[in-house]
Amino acid sequence: MNLSEVEVVNWLRREPAVILFTLNALLAVFVAWGDTPDVKTIGIVITAATGVATIITALLTRPMGVALFKGGATTVLIAFGSFGLHLSADRISAIVAALSIVLGLLLRQNITPAVSVPHTIAK
Repeated sequence: MNLSEVEVVNWLRREPAVILFTLNALLAVFVAWGDTPDVKTIGIVITAATGVATIITALLTRPMGVALFKGGATTVLIAFGSFGLHLSADRISAIVAALSIVLGLLLRQNITPAVSVPHTIAK
């Protein structure tokens, strides 16, 4: 099954918060279970990924402020947990996965896609 770029973008626009923060949770688990011995590296990767997911979600949804506020707060909490509390890699990934799932589900209820996606009729 080949997906065109338009189909992928339309799929992402339907549920941007759920999709992006699910990917963020999976990334957190993958990084923690990977061969990354340095907790600081894990903190940098996961904090950056959460920030990027927040920005993309905010750009694809309205009202933008809700996504930015909740995603920004989550990013700050992850950075604080990674660099301020000196937690282990598995604890950081568990916190990020849980926050990403909760954030994706909470944002889904409070935001709508910025552009409505037209339904295609099967031929």
